[in-house]
Amino acid sequence: MAGAIIENMSTRKLCIVGGILLVFQVIAFLVGGLIAPSPTTAVPYTSVKCIDVRKNHHKTKWLMPWGQNHCEKLKDFDEAVSRQIEANDIVFAVHIPLPNKEMSPWFQFMLFIMQLDIAFKMDNDLKENAEITLDVSLAYRDDMFNDWEEIAHAIEIRKLKCTFGSPKTLESEGRHYDCDFLPFMEIGSVAHKYYLINIRLPVNERKGINVGIGEIKDIRLVGIHQNGGFTKVWFAMKTFLTPSILIIMVWYWRRITLMTRAPVLLEKVIFALGISMTFINIPVEWFSIGFDWTWMLLFGDIRQGIFYAMLLSFWIIFCGEHMMDQNERNHLSGYWKQVGPIAVGSFCLFIFDMCERGVQLKNPFYSIWTTEVGTELAMAFIIVAGICLCLYFLFLCFMVFQVFRNISGKQSSLPAMSKARRLHYEGLIFRFKFLMLITLACAAMTVIFFIVSQVTEGHWKWGDITIQVNSAFFTGIYGMWNLYVFALMFLYAPSHKNYGEDQSNGDLGVSSGEELQLTTTITHVDGPTEVYKLARKEAQE
Repeated sequence: MAGAIIENMSTRKLCIVGGILLVFQVIAFLVGGLIAPSPTTAVPYTSVKCIDVRKNHHKTKWLMPWGQNHCEKLKDFDEAVSRQIEANDIVFAVHIPLPNKEMSPWFQFMLFIMQLDIAFKMDNDLKENAEITLDVSLAYRDDMFNDWEEIAHAIEIRKLKCTFGSPKTLESEGRHYDCDFLPFMEIGSVAHKYYLINIRLPVNERKGINVGIGEIKDIRLVGIHQNGGFTKVWFAMKTFLTPSILIIMVWYWRRITLMTRAPVLLEKVIFALGISMTFINIPVEWFSIGFDWTWMLLFGDIRQGIFYAMLLSFWIIFCGEHMMDQNERNHLSGYWKQVGPIAVGSFCLFIFDMCERGVQLKNPFYSIWTTEVGTELAMAFIIVAGICLCLYFLFLCFMVFQVFRNISGKQSSLPAMSKARRLHYEGLIFRFKFLMLITLACAAMTVIFFIVSQVTEGHWKWGDITIQVNSAFFTGIYGMWNLYVFALMFLYAPSHKNYGEDQSNGDLGVSSGEELQLTTTITHVDGPTEVYKLARKEAQE
């Protein structure tokens, strides 16, 4: 009688497989911790105040903060006042990267946040709930002597959230407000060597544009991009893992198709989980080195969303197929209550991502959080997704509790069996519990390493060895879920091992009428597996 590999594998072989997987897991963490640099780098930029007094200036000319054709600069706004230069003729220019450096496609993305240096002044105070209007333009070039080519131009509004720690008196004039960082720009590719940002603060007192925003002294930007060294390690991992999961997936489905029966639901879900993992693994990012694919961040979010939706669905179905009751669950419709929240939550997060990064494909300066309507809409999607996630985990915890309770209840029937059969079933129950605990451990490790990566400084130093904690988190967790999917497809593939005739029910002293159902997990070529047929009589009673 054939069953799943997990049912027929000896404890010794199972430990060997687990040990091999553990070695690969440790390697995955070490690759990120010892070989890869930190995942991202933050570079501060201070804008240069340039003078441009021509009509329609920003549409015909780009102002460079430094270099051969740099703009005419202002030291501060006091100089602008003394020279009678209006605010509309001042441009804040930022060149990316810093002098004598180049950007690279290996950086993958650029994220910028803005910080405003606003000084307190009695006759130009910062109003409550003030909004600043930015006229921003972005350009690129690949040679220091080429003309700048425009990428995007937009007029954006940002809300100012500032506090002032001193009394607003004449003695406090000149002190700076403490202002929150503002989202500024995000680009999903770094296809060019040089970028230029020109920022204007247009003033129109009649329309109330940029009125009551205080005295702005400087505009600072912080640019965040992925490190090229980490990108190469990440691409190498994807390139290695793609054929690994693809091969085991083909092998798994081939063994199922060799059966004379149709695949059961759990087998289909495991195969779908393998497909979603392969979808994440396929290293299409290699093409981003040669092509300006700004949609890669959005595409990556969609791939991860599909995988996690399949993973959450698998956990529900895995528990349901081990429930050991008489309910028919070999159809996805039997799990609509549990899978429904996953679908709703995933859809909400997809819509939120499209409203943010989808719009940024056309306007990299856009942020859904900058308007009240956008903020309320974003929060609505996130809250609905959070509620769905809570409902899902309530269902999952309840089903896990039922599985362990039912397994413990069925163990009371084991003493009535022969020693050989009892030891076999005890081993099966142990392996099911073991796999569920491994699932819990993987989820816990993901949460723990995420928290550790957020609260640490990014690296640990032991003597001469530096461990990049954040890189180890990314490569280790990514490798862990690949190994998890690999183990599922290997252990739940149909086994070709058969039991001898001396191990039939009659020879073991257990009549067919005394069998109890343990699970509806997997059936083999001749019908239910050993686990499926454990003591049907008690369940029926």
